Amino acid sequence: MIKHLRSAADLDAETATLILDTAGEMAALAGREVKKLPTLRGRTVVNLFYEDSTRTRISFEAAAKRLSADVINFSAKGSSVSKGESLKDTALTLQAMGADAVVIRHPASGAPHRLASWVDGSVINAGDGTHEHPTQALLDAYTMRSRLGRIAGLRVVIVGDVLHSRVARSNVLLLSTLGAKVTLVGPPTLVPVDIAAALEPSTEVSYDLDSVLPDADVVMMLRVQTERMQDSFFPSAREYSRRYGLDVPRMRKLPEHAIVMHPGPMNRGMEIAPEVADSSRSTIVEQVANGVSARMAVLYLLLGGKA
Repeated sequence: MIKHLRSAADLDAETATLILDTAGEMAALAGREVKKLPTLRGRTVVNLFYEDSTRTRISFEAAAKRLSADVINFSAKGSSVSKGESLKDTALTLQAMGADAVVIRHPASGAPHRLASWVDGSVINAGDGTHEHPTQALLDAYTMRSRLGRIAGLRVVIVGDVLHSRVARSNVLLLSTLGAKVTLVGPPTLVPVDIAAALEPSTEVSYDLDSVLPDADVVMMLRVQTERMQDSFFPSAREYSRRYGLDVPRMRKLPEHAIVMHPGPMNRGMEIAPEVADSSRSTIVEQVANGVSARMAVLYLLLGGKA
């Protein structure tokens, strides 16, 4: 088993499948009266978050606590980081405290890779800049497999702001490793062709959402990240929604078995209509629940669960 999870590229098909299988076993705990396992008792997991987060931070905290680990939540706000402390000095502090695993979210791409060279424990990337978010890709893959029974051979359409999306990058890498075919869709300004080629040569690019929907097994809508945009990538929110938003008429073009996904948080009415987000095809709430199971599996396996 790998020591760190810094990128979806760290996972080969065998390791990724092991994590998904383990996540299935962890999900079975949710139906028990007592949901905790003693597996990581005595281990310390630090959630090191330099960016705001709701789903990911709470999900990792719940996952670690269900495995009986001690959890330390570190927020950049209100810490020595606000006084100018560097990531390296923070890492050395965590190292001195004996952290067995550090879950890091950071605005700088590559921060988890640097952190891994400064601490002895496992490093898990919970999102670094516009680079990657590997555990989100794992929970998305687990959700697809739970709903559709497989990943290999699925046609997955990822729609929207691919340029700034760490979720899209990790999903392209992981889903391609597991045998799915991925198509990236969005405005030319947000889905440059060279991004697809750099991530995975087999990835396709389309600028016409309506043309790819009839063959899609999965449609994953991405949030338009206005906070990461300093330029005008499309004329207006209304124009974006008209061409790339998933509304009810577009949803009807999907095959009957197809599912709709979104990593959250959603801009309802922009990239996805409320009626679609709340429909029976939507897996958005399931993705949140599956995130706890997937992250339990990652912590369990990285911190010596096999033993």
